[in-house]
Amino acid sequence: MRLLLTSGGVTNPSIHETLVDLLGKPIADCDALCIPTAQWGHPMCGPASVRGFVAGVPPWLMCSLGWKSVGVLELTALPSIGEQRWVPWVREADVLLVDGGDATYLCHWMRQSGLANLLPSLSETVWVGVSAGSMVMTPRIGADFVEWPSAPDDRTLGVVDFSIFPHLDVFPENTMADAERWAAGIEGSAYAIDDQTAIQVTDGTVKVVSEGNWKLFD
Repeated sequence: MRLLLTSGGVTNPSIHETLVDLLGKPIADCDALCIPTAQWGHPMCGPASVRGFVAGVPPWLMCSLGWKSVGVLELTALPSIGEQRWVPWVREADVLLVDGGDATYLCHWMRQSGLANLLPSLSETVWVGVSAGSMVMTPRIGADFVEWPSAPDDRTLGVVDFSIFPHLDVFPENTMADAERWAAGIEGSAYAIDDQTAIQVTDGTVKVVSEGNWKLFD
């Protein structure tokens, strides 16, 4: 897949331009599916925030960027309806908009639903992650970011070979010093990114797109 891994979504012109480049056509010509599933695993999220993401109301703007169409793909429902129904929906979408929450919960339901197994065949689909929706693509998220009580550990899908520390300097516990301590416990490369930064991954090539602050811990 073509990945746009963000901390806060499409928050500035540089990230917006990168998204359009990845799509290969105007946003107004693209069909989107939004995935709010990660929110159910995080204690700070709930029905109101899920509705906000799906409806695209401030501060959740991913679903209101002017897409041709926007549908909801709730991963927890997929095992009960069968792949013959939901797989065509995913294949027909130009972009998957994946919200934040708890990355281990999202990882669990990506595997349970079968979406994780489908990813390698979605070569023309763009994945736009927000926070946990980005972190789920990494090998590990670190114990500090595990909020789902049933998570066996901090491991996630490992689609990319680096980890992500999101919301740099957005919350009191997300300072650069906190990111450095977190990175010391993560094997391999890791990025700390703020909400004005995204990481583009295309054909294995990694590019940072930013109008804010970020740091690579290598």
